[in-house]
Amino acid sequence: MQIDVTKLQDWVVLRIGEARLDAHNSNELKDTIQKHLDKGDTRLVIDLSQVRFIDSSGLGALLSGYKNANLHQGKMVLAQLQPRVESMFELTRLNRVFDIFPAVEDVVHGGDA
Repeated sequence: MQIDVTKLQDWVVLRIGEARLDAHNSNELKDTIQKHLDKGDTRLVIDLSQVRFIDSSGLGALLSGYKNANLHQGKMVLAQLQPRVESMFELTRLNRVFDIFPAVEDVVHGGDA
């Protein structure tokens, strides 16, 4: 799985470079999120701008990351969801769990809200 990691102020941005987030690669994302939390990166943005499809495994990996971030007294937010992916979050009502931003830059300017 391609995950580009950048730092934007005090946020670590994990940009998923895959069109699909599903059973084939969701464990890798889950592991990557956990590694960052374990090394002290407690403010994570998951950039989903390239992801066009997400299944229950992908949603589960993100939810696991969200819960683990909370356990580390951190915060994990999502940014730049494609319409089909956003509709999955609405369908599963996970849009009520996650803070979702239209752009990564919006997190930096409003991520404490």
